[in-house]
Amino acid sequence: MSDTGPIVGIDLGTTNSLVAAADERGPRVLGGEDPIVPSVVRYEDDGSVIVGRTAREQEPLYPRTTIASVKRLMGRSVSDVSGDLAYLGYGVVDGPNSTSRVRLPNRNQPIAPEQVSAEILKALKARASEELGVEVRRAVVTVPAYFDDAQRQATRTAGRLAGLEVVRIVNEPTAAALAYGFGLDRAATRNAGERTIAVYDLGGGTFDVSILRITPAKAESETAFYEVLSTAGDTRLGGDDADHLLIGLFFNEMRDRLGLEAPDLSSLPAETRRALKAFASSVKHRLSDEDSAGVQIDTGKGVYERTVTRDEFELLISPWAEMTRAACERALRDARGKLPAEGLDAAVLVGGSTRIPLVRRVAGEALGVEPYSALDPDTVVGLGAAVQGALLSGAATGSLLLDVIPLSLGIETAGGAAAKLLLRNSAVPASAKETFSTGVDGQTSIKLNIVQGEREMAGDCRSLGEFHLRGLPPMPAGIPQVEVEFLVDANGVLKVSAIEKRSGKRASVQVVPNHGMTEAEADRLEAESFEHAADDMARHRVVDLCTNGKLDLKWIGERLDRFGDRLDTAYRDDLAQRVEALRSLIEAAERDWRSVDPERLSQEKQGLDEASVRLQEVAITASLRAKDGR
Repeated sequence: MSDTGPIVGIDLGTTNSLVAAADERGPRVLGGEDPIVPSVVRYEDDGSVIVGRTAREQEPLYPRTTIASVKRLMGRSVSDVSGDLAYLGYGVVDGPNSTSRVRLPNRNQPIAPEQVSAEILKALKARASEELGVEVRRAVVTVPAYFDDAQRQATRTAGRLAGLEVVRIVNEPTAAALAYGFGLDRAATRNAGERTIAVYDLGGGTFDVSILRITPAKAESETAFYEVLSTAGDTRLGGDDADHLLIGLFFNEMRDRLGLEAPDLSSLPAETRRALKAFASSVKHRLSDEDSAGVQIDTGKGVYERTVTRDEFELLISPWAEMTRAACERALRDARGKLPAEGLDAAVLVGGSTRIPLVRRVAGEALGVEPYSALDPDTVVGLGAAVQGALLSGAATGSLLLDVIPLSLGIETAGGAAAKLLLRNSAVPASAKETFSTGVDGQTSIKLNIVQGEREMAGDCRSLGEFHLRGLPPMPAGIPQVEVEFLVDANGVLKVSAIEKRSGKRASVQVVPNHGMTEAEADRLEAESFEHAADDMARHRVVDLCTNGKLDLKWIGERLDRFGDRLDTAYRDDLAQRVEALRSLIEAAERDWRSVDPERLSQEKQGLDEASVRLQEVAITASLRAKDGR
């Protein structure tokens, strides 16, 4: 990858994603008036991929080949995500290395969540490259603070498959604080001294709360510090879960009132489940601004009609919102001793789900301060990531980001206990060493099982991977001195090494988690992307030409129908022949893109565009005369 050029910031969200850039003027979201890219991907029968708003809007029509909320599958096994399966239109199956895979009816092989996320990242990369006028190759990508090592590694792999070097992984609440402190709202930060803030981040699929201390620079030559004091959260708690509660309400009432013969939600057709999801999401959004929202669903056995009031909705989702309160209390507890006596200075809201009035109230009560809502909760994370990218590239200076480890890290010891070497909320980069020994006489190898979590037994924590220290000279139990060192870099990526001091035998590993795409699989997919690069680019060009060409055919056809009688016969016939030639090429390309030469398609389109100039002039003249009443 190139080490020059811009480093953009990417918020790869469960529901929506965006890309931003920053320079000396500050951060900005890329994408013009419509910067949000829905995190939705549809795989077409012809092998093409549709990403973003079109895929989301057409999801009810293509529920079995449209993938949404894939972030909840990243670095997870099928058992991890079993609670979500009934709400998905697509299938999820077990893959290698304890991973989940997406099963689609029009694909022979299951698709890894990293591949789906890579399609979203490719779309964001293309958007940034076009707007910045240079190919973007590097990015800072945000993840929930409570993403474990497997999920972070999966995010890195997705970036790699998209042709991006992920130069830094930043926790979403920390990115939001960076945007807040960098002066997106200067009224809040001007002349402020040291501030302790909470970032309450409730998105579509995950929840995090982080307590941070911001120490602004007092002079241009000084450095501002962003220090994370504690973090807490849940990677399976978000707006999707509020939707699921509404879906359950609708389904149970439809079954009782209309006699639906469906024992549970998973027995419904995929089309019905995705339609229910769309209805639930719409009701949730409307109730953020209105006191009630109606829903009308034709079930085939009758029409289900329902009005949901805001009070009823809040009662339904209250346990869900209260789960965020518990995480806030845990984060405040962990930061105790580092907080000012008067409490937090501010609470910043992040994520679309914080638009729900009940969520705002719970956040304020739990954190003891009125939430600050001047920043756009949908864009602030991406803007903060762009700030970090600018700092890393040298485009901006004067800030230092100090993040923390969200979950404790350690190894399994004799009897299945978990020995923690690095505790949660330790600042990164971080390192720790501890010495262990053998429990069996004559042992010549030691297996190290690396675990992550807060439980005391390794079986209750998450295994990140294993490696062996081999070739030890046989010694009595307890005699070998095995020093294990954990190193966590600024991205939260773990490297483990071990040395037996008496013999000098060493072993080390950058942990590739048990839950994630294998390195070989990532290598294969990356190699395939290079192997098929020419075809992929040609196909992309054909698709773009067809899309724009169809618009040309529409506009020119309409003007020919309306003003053709004002043209001389030879010119009109020439235009009609050009229209038919381009239409034939487009129809052939849509049947099989390989059957059309992209260069010929481009020439036919350009030739029609140039030939239609006189027609456009006739149309404009006629419109002006009509306006003047002549």
